[in-house]
Amino acid sequence: MAKKMREVTISYILPIILLLAVETHAHNVTRLLASHPSFSSFNHFLTQTHLAGEINRRTTITVLAVDNAAMSALTSKGYPISTIKNILSLHVLLDYFGAKKIHQIRDGSALAATIFQATGAAPGTTGFVNITDLRGGKVGLGPDGGDLSSFFVKSVEEVPYNISIIQISKVLPSETASAPTPAPAEMNLTGIMSAHGCKVFAETLLANPGASKTYQESVEGGMTVFCPGDDAMKGFLPKYKNLTAPKKEAFLDFLAVPTYYSMAMLKSNNGPMNTLATDGASKFELTVQNDGEKVTLRTRINTVQIVDTIIDEQPLAIYATDKVLLPKELFKASAVEAPAPAPAPEDGDVADSPKPAKGKGKGKKKKAAPSPDDSFGDSDSPAEGPDGDADDATADEASAVRIVGGATAGLVVSLFCLFASSSLL
Repeated sequence: MAKKMREVTISYILPIILLLAVETHAHNVTRLLASHPSFSSFNHFLTQTHLAGEINRRTTITVLAVDNAAMSALTSKGYPISTIKNILSLHVLLDYFGAKKIHQIRDGSALAATIFQATGAAPGTTGFVNITDLRGGKVGLGPDGGDLSSFFVKSVEEVPYNISIIQISKVLPSETASAPTPAPAEMNLTGIMSAHGCKVFAETLLANPGASKTYQESVEGGMTVFCPGDDAMKGFLPKYKNLTAPKKEAFLDFLAVPTYYSMAMLKSNNGPMNTLATDGASKFELTVQNDGEKVTLRTRINTVQIVDTIIDEQPLAIYATDKVLLPKELFKASAVEAPAPAPAPEDGDVADSPKPAKGKGKGKKKKAAPSPDDSFGDSDSPAEGPDGDADDATADEASAVRIVGGATAGLVVSLFCLFASSSLL
C-alpha cells in the first residue's frame, strides 16, 4: 500500500517539478502595444529605432510608455531618429516593475538601469531612472539627478517578471539623452570595406540598390556589419547568383545588425540578434557567442568567426569574418558528414564482399555521400519552397523554452532522485 502511495505521489508531483524547472520566455512589445491605440506613436518609434528587437530579446524588462499626445510633444521638436532612440532607450528599464512593485519600493526610492545606460553613451549615472514613491500615492520618475516630473499613470500590460509596460504621464526630461548626437559622416561604406579585405562583398552590395540603400539609411541609428573576407565571398558567389532578387537583398541585409556594437559589447552580448533582414514572418536572426577573445556568429546552418575589425566608430562598426554566415531561411542545413572509408586490406588481399540479400536492393545503387570538404555544396543550396520555415514565427513573437540552470536545475535533480529512490524502497 505504501509503495502504491509513493508511486501515486511521484506521478502527480514529478510533472509539477519539471514544469517548475521550465521557464518560458515569450514576449513581443509591439504586439502587446498594438492592442492599445493610444500608444501607437510610441509603438511605431520602438520599431523605427530598432529598440523593439532589443526589448524582445531581454528576459526582464520594463517599458515606460507614453501616449500619443506625449509623443507628439517629443516629435514636434524635430529631433533626428538617433536622438529619439536615445530618449526612448531611457524609457526601457533593465528590471521588472509591475504596478504592485512600483508602489511598494523599499525605502520609497529606487534607481533602475536603462538601455540608454547600457549603451555607454550616458556619462556617470545619467542613464539611470529614479523611481520614488511620493506622498498621496503618487510615484514620480525622472533621470538620476533630474526632476521627478513624470508620474506613474497605470499598468498597460504585464507578463510577470518578464515584461511590464506601464504608462507614465510624459516623456522623461533628460538633457543628456536629448543632446544632439554627432551626425555620422557621409561614409563610403563600400569604399571602407573594399580597402580592408572585403572588396568582393562590397561590390556585391553596391550592385544591389535595395540593400545598399538599407545599409546607408541604417548607419545614423547605429549599425554593425559582418562582411565575409574576399576568399570566402568568392567561393560563395555561385550560390549567391542562384538566389532570386528578393533573396539576394535579404541575404545582404542579413549580414548587418541595426544596432552599433563595439567589440567589447559583442563580447558581453551572447545570444540571438535581429538583423536588417528581420521583418514580419522572416526571422533572419543570428546568434553571437564568445569564448575569451574569440567572437563567433552562428545560425542553424554554420558558424563563422570575426577575424578583424575594419572600423569601430560609433554609430558604425564593421567586422570581417572568415566565412560567409548563412541564414537558415535561404539555405539548407549542412549534410551529414560522410563516414570515413574502410582501411585497405593488407598484402593486397581483397576481402570477400558480403552477399546481397535475395530480393532486396537488386539493381539499386547507393548514392554517394557528399564530400564534407565542400563547404558550399548541395547542402547549402537555396532552400526550396517559401522563404523561411513554416514553423518559424516572427522574430519578435518567437518563444523559447529553456531549462533554468544553476540552483533550480540542481533542486530538480535532487528532488527527482529523492522520489526515484523512495519508489524503490
